[in-house]
Amino acid sequence: TQFVGRVEVVRPSGFEILEEAARSLKVPDKFNSEKAAKRSKVNIFLTLSGIDILENKTKFLLYSCPLSTVSFCAVLRSSPKVFGFIAQHPAADMYHCYLFQSQKFAPVLVSLIGDAFRATKKEHNVRAGRDLVVEALRHKNKVLQRENEELKRRVARPHIYEAM
Repeated sequence: TQFVGRVEVVRPSGFEILEEAARSLKVPDKFNSEKAAKRSKVNIFLTLSGIDILENKTKFLLYSCPLSTVSFCAVLRSSPKVFGFIAQHPAADMYHCYLFQSQKFAPVLVSLIGDAFRATKKEHNVRAGRDLVVEALRHKNKVLQRENEELKRRVARPHIYEAM
């Protein structure tokens, strides 16, 4: 797989954004080393925690994107061998599009990234759902404790007809 490049984009998703990013990267830019870089072979490591892009020969980590930051992934309609994904920068309010070219595996890689993304979202939703259940149970517990205290107070008070 060849790394076409990384470019900042204005929105987190959409085929048009991928197409614009591809056009932007085809025009060399002597002021931007990321855009001026020659296409290089990379290894893409995909796990449920993220996507790591490593330089093929040195295995130097070029980029690491947590899957939770990925918002879009697709094959370019205008060029079926090119695919990319959009991810939010972890420390800034900006998005980057990462583009790759693969002679045979572009649709497969997009499918794998999509599957991993859905799996992490599902796991996150399950965890979030469990958190909501736990929070609801804590709230119910507090309500029942207050009710219990109130009933104890009522039982402990002398009744008016007991004093007679």
